[in-house]
Amino acid sequence: MERYGVLVVDDSAVMRRYIGLLIEKDPQLFVAGIARNGVEAIEKVKMLKPDIVTMDIEMPEMDGMTALQEIVKIYPVPVIMLSNQTDKDPALAFKAIELGAVDFYLKGQLLSNDAGSEVVKNFLERLKAVAANAKKKSESSQLKKEDSKSLSKMMDGILKSPVTEKELTTKNAVDLLIIGCSTGGPAALQSILPYFPKDTPVPILVIQHMPPGFTRSLAERFDAFCNLRVKEAENGDILEPGKIYIAPAGFQTTLYKRQDGKVGLKVQESSDEKILYRPSVDITLNSAAPIYKERLLAVILTGMGNDGLEGCRAVKRYNGHVIVEAEESCVVYGMPRAVYEAGLADIQVPLPHVFNSIMLYI
Repeated sequence: MERYGVLVVDDSAVMRRYIGLLIEKDPQLFVAGIARNGVEAIEKVKMLKPDIVTMDIEMPEMDGMTALQEIVKIYPVPVIMLSNQTDKDPALAFKAIELGAVDFYLKGQLLSNDAGSEVVKNFLERLKAVAANAKKKSESSQLKKEDSKSLSKMMDGILKSPVTEKELTTKNAVDLLIIGCSTGGPAALQSILPYFPKDTPVPILVIQHMPPGFTRSLAERFDAFCNLRVKEAENGDILEPGKIYIAPAGFQTTLYKRQDGKVGLKVQESSDEKILYRPSVDITLNSAAPIYKERLLAVILTGMGNDGLEGCRAVKRYNGHVIVEAEESCVVYGMPRAVYEAGLADIQVPLPHVFNSIMLYI
């Protein structure tokens, strides 16, 4: 059984002990070391070479953001930021992701749930998934340079010829784009959403797993530098071409056909405790597929679990289209893998090629 070492960085002794106890409860995780501030974190990363780091944001001597920037330079280890639940957390979290963190988590959620809760289980599963994927990438990067060049040429050839052929048959093929993602999603979205031109003729709906309160900040952040208007979806919104809607965390977002023929959004609380994700990619796709049928494009990016699998089944049942991100660029190859291995993907490409693949259909 593969085990992954975690470096726990926090200025609070209570928090270090609490996180350490959670980690040690999982047989696949162990505490590789602890650090009380960013300076110690950098030294421990160099010395211990952990598989993953949990990093507090606010610490004395050197804060987590500064330490993150240094760690990204010196050693390729995934860093998950932990923060207190305050009004400024969303902006800090997204800044951390821009600087190289793979994900963030709220301390308040961990502290307010017992060790056997779904929240804590999800946290530990996320640590393992990120660490495992990073280790796999590190091992595969040991390929000789010649092999890497050959692989790159082969990938270019695979991508270019079918893409050129598809471009002749799929342009203007869809009326709605839905993007689903989870762990690693905010960073992945940054390589896609800003590139849509002002005259994009379809609405775009993003389903990103996030803590409540974070999706509004995500929308505002993208709205500041995207060509298209970006907003957090609200109950009663009418889908309009050239707009990006971010499904709000803590709710389920579904689509419905209005009497005037337009498509509206319902944003509602979900009473079904069996559904882990709020928002859920499955729920949104299941509502969109019968409305848009073959005119729907679903894109599944990096993320843990299999949310989106059943939704993509519905998309294909109505002859819609599905693109998934390839394993080599995913922070966690869970959601795309589930869809790909079920045979539901029309195209599977690394993240740098996702935008161009989308534009084949729009």
